[in-house]
Amino acid sequence: MGHVLYSFRRCPFAMRARMALKISGADYKHREILLRDKPASMLAASPKGTVPVFIIDDEKVIDESYDLMLWALKKNDPENWLAPGLAQMQPIIEMITGEFKHHLDRYKYASRYSDDADRFSVDHSHRDEAVKILAEFETRLEKSEFLIGDVPSLADFATFPFIRQFSNVEPEWWNKPQFPRLHAWLDGLVNGELFKSIMKKHPLWVDP
Repeated sequence: MGHVLYSFRRCPFAMRARMALKISGADYKHREILLRDKPASMLAASPKGTVPVFIIDDEKVIDESYDLMLWALKKNDPENWLAPGLAQMQPIIEMITGEFKHHLDRYKYASRYSDDADRFSVDHSHRDEAVKILAEFETRLEKSEFLIGDVPSLADFATFPFIRQFSNVEPEWWNKPQFPRLHAWLDGLVNGELFKSIMKKHPLWVDP
């Protein structure tokens, strides 16, 4: 069977997994799904129903994006994403997928978390809390081009899809010159060939 990836193009967790798989040169079959219509084959492999889901030779399943990134990079890490060491990178990554993601979700999807919010509402109190974290990133990027040093690492690729998602909630507000270094960092990664390559559209997978 080989390796199989269930993915959703716009999910930031799936994005970062696809980037690690791409840079490592991993060979796999891509199965694009809709989160509102999850195929039975994916749910059978991972009942929690989130992407990415990666099946290794029809035997082992990896259904956490960070674990999948590490699996791919430990197989092959041609651009030395792991070079700074996990001890240095992991706190940065966990800040974004933990506290920042908590506020991002409540900022972007306010109606899911509050009965008082309508479908199109955003919650600026959570935007303000997320901005405090981004201010730390801005400070870090004053010292180097990337989050750890002057070459990109896992810390950058594991976090920027979530900051990209944040930037797209209110583009006019985001485009005000409040975080010039963070803007340059994000723009460089989003417009890079790696990210463009993993954002190409795939036909939807339908179980036979």
